[in-house]
Amino acid sequence: MKIAYAAVCFLWLIIPVCGHAVFPFESARPLYVGARALGMGNAFTAVADDATAGFWNPAGLIQWQGVKLFGVNKFHDRGDYRFDPKGIGYSWRGYSLFWGNKIALGVNSGVPDFNYYGVACQVGSYTAVGMSLKFKRRHPSDFYQFFGYQTAYDIGALFKPRKHLKFGCLLQNLDGYGIQWVTLGTAYRYALCEFSVDVALSTEGASPELYIGAEWAPFPFLPIRLGSSNGALTAGIGGAWKTVCINYAHIFEKNFGSDFISAEFRF
Repeated sequence: MKIAYAAVCFLWLIIPVCGHAVFPFESARPLYVGARALGMGNAFTAVADDATAGFWNPAGLIQWQGVKLFGVNKFHDRGDYRFDPKGIGYSWRGYSLFWGNKIALGVNSGVPDFNYYGVACQVGSYTAVGMSLKFKRRHPSDFYQFFGYQTAYDIGALFKPRKHLKFGCLLQNLDGYGIQWVTLGTAYRYALCEFSVDVALSTEGASPELYIGAEWAPFPFLPIRLGSSNGALTAGIGGAWKTVCINYAHIFEKNFGSDFISAEFRF
């Protein structure tokens, strides 16, 4: 309990010194994908242990076995913008496959729409690597676009030297050639709490971004989350029953707040 209280106080202290979050829909970055990740302040590169891992760090897909299916919905005040990512992942014996789609409506750039196709492989007792190809799709279109007119990629790595400690790295190509963003993350689990920190660094001169999150599970089926998404406070709660997980998150953006709900099904 003292640890959870200390995490809350720390997050409140750092908020004034960080910038406000910006909408992540204009390019194929993973922010806001998954209410669990958002509730943890979008600090998810080293966590990446649910079906949204194909967006956050494809190497994380190997952390479970079988099939996971998820969908996310921004359900409150959809007049501001609408954002509804979804995806499915399959993992077996250290190999994984992933498909995902993130689409936003009502934003200034029109309709940012990306299809992700990912693979992952465990390469040792402590390490996994993964890659996602990202295809931007045209709108409007009279047919379903499996791919698209603009291709980019993510390269991810996950290193777990100890049972409760993980390090993640995500290299992102968003446009043209080379890597535009490098995100480094760490996650540590202590008793009923998990803490995570991501630092996103631009190779093109944009300001560094800081993401911090905490998850406290007083009961296995009822986790509580708090985070700072590059200066914007986030909070969330989850519920799990058998093979179904439902998560809710709220982000206090600069001029208003947004609410997200996601569901994950395991087979």
